[in-house]
Amino acid sequence: MDFKILLIEDDPSIFETIQDRFQQWTFEVVGPIDFQKVMDYFLEEKPHLVIIDIQLPAFDGFHWCREIRAFSKVPIIFLSSRDHPMDMVMAMQLGADDFVQKPFHMEVLLAKVQALLRRTYDYSDEQTDIARWNNAIIDYAKGTINHHNQSIELTKNELFILRVLVQQVDHIVSRDELMRKLWDDERFVNDNTLSVNVNRLRIKLEEIGLIDVIVTKKGLGYMAVTQKR
Repeated sequence: MDFKILLIEDDPSIFETIQDRFQQWTFEVVGPIDFQKVMDYFLEEKPHLVIIDIQLPAFDGFHWCREIRAFSKVPIIFLSSRDHPMDMVMAMQLGADDFVQKPFHMEVLLAKVQALLRRTYDYSDEQTDIARWNNAIIDYAKGTINHHNQSIELTKNELFILRVLVQQVDHIVSRDELMRKLWDDERFVNDNTLSVNVNRLRIKLEEIGLIDVIVTKKGLGYMAVTQKR
């Protein structure tokens, strides 16, 4: 499968460097010319993945992430020189899948992109698309979970984490195991990213009445639990 990547980056040298390297892996890298019309370009190009800077002309990357997430689950990676922890938190809360800080190693970015594309488009032909857990129905194909006629949508990362935990329900899954499964190679893992995704998943589950169903086992990992009736 040939993948198209939308790179929303206003620094021509960075754009060209990423484009040249990614083309060696047969990725098509495209980018907007008019940064006030990013959504028009997104709708026209229909990319498989988006890499987005925070500091952009007209509107910042958070704005465009919010706009994209309003109707699309396409994987999103932030690429930014801003290093404040709240930037990462904001990106994840808006639905981004990862955050890479500049200056970055090209091979790390490439590995993250490959892992995310693999999870999103190739993952789990052998697994069922529907699971039942605590009277909730998890639809992995649609990325939703329904409980008592209330439904929420999950990001790719949230869905992946939930799937791993539910597959081992009532058993502890270590952080290391989650990170290995999530990123394919733990060398490229940011520990804060996992924490943010798990916390965001818990908040969403609580919105539909699934409270305290993912517990933290201090020093051990996380566990999806079966609620007592």
